[in-house]
Amino acid sequence: MLSFIKSSTTGSGGWFARLRDGLSRTREQFGGRLAGLFGAARPLDAAFYEELEAALITADVGVAASAHLIGDLRARARRDGIADSAGLKQALQAALRDLLAPIAIPLEVDAHRPFVIMLAGVNGSGKTTSIGKLAHYYQSRGKSVLLAAGDTFRAAAREQLIAWGERNNVAVITQQSGDAAAVIFDAVNAAVARGIDVVLADTAGRLPTQLHLMEEIKKVKRVIAKALPGAPHEVLLVLDANTGQNALAQVRAFDDALGVTGLVLTKLDGTARGGVVAAIAHARSDSSRERPIPVRFVGVGEGLDDLRPFHAEEFVAALFE
Repeated sequence: MLSFIKSSTTGSGGWFARLRDGLSRTREQFGGRLAGLFGAARPLDAAFYEELEAALITADVGVAASAHLIGDLRARARRDGIADSAGLKQALQAALRDLLAPIAIPLEVDAHRPFVIMLAGVNGSGKTTSIGKLAHYYQSRGKSVLLAAGDTFRAAAREQLIAWGERNNVAVITQQSGDAAAVIFDAVNAAVARGIDVVLADTAGRLPTQLHLMEEIKKVKRVIAKALPGAPHEVLLVLDANTGQNALAQVRAFDDALGVTGLVLTKLDGTARGGVVAAIAHARSDSSRERPIPVRFVGVGEGLDDLRPFHAEEFVAALFE
């Protein structure tokens, strides 16, 4: 598996190395405990599994997802005849890959032109910065991009997005008024007129408990559909990895309001809570009411190239290597 990871990232400017570095805090906390568990052969008794579950929870995998993984590992140990802890490390990696694979679905933007991506999230999640990095990502793949400065509430948000536009040499549609829906409506019409490939629409950050603001963002989505039937084609929720298990509540609230179709997990380099990806994957697959929502991108730094599509194999390899 590692040979695949390394070969798949050779031409990506060292992305796997950056991902590995970005996950260093999670790996130090998680991997440090694993080293003691897997470094020497120990019987697979109740005490061992309790320590392993505690290590998973420490990395913010969450109680439910950790219990799921422990159950999976017990089954693998019985099925494959694994007798001690030394043989269980690869089984844990395989269990994690299996858990994450259903949400590791890349975002394809070729089905529509323009392909309209609406971004939402709480204040401080890294939403506007992520838009700038996404603009760079799609430009590097030959797509024309237009930005819509729909965050009309946060001070300097419009100026921040304009700066990202200048950095990427892409147009930014903005207004002096405070009507986010009007700004994005104009941006979608401009993209249609100019033959733009991808529209990235910023929206104001808000807490799920701010019901009046959640109603407003629903209006923004409806207005986008009026400007271009079928749009937005993707609703991305940006999550700060530092929020840990609170990210699950954000996913539920924004999904209820908007029908979230993809997630962007930022700031993995600043936290020891990288295991929250597993918590998200388990929460979305463990309920008949909830559908899996793909993690489209992960961010591990401040550079333009530090936001890339999420791949389960890469993530697990970077977490353990």
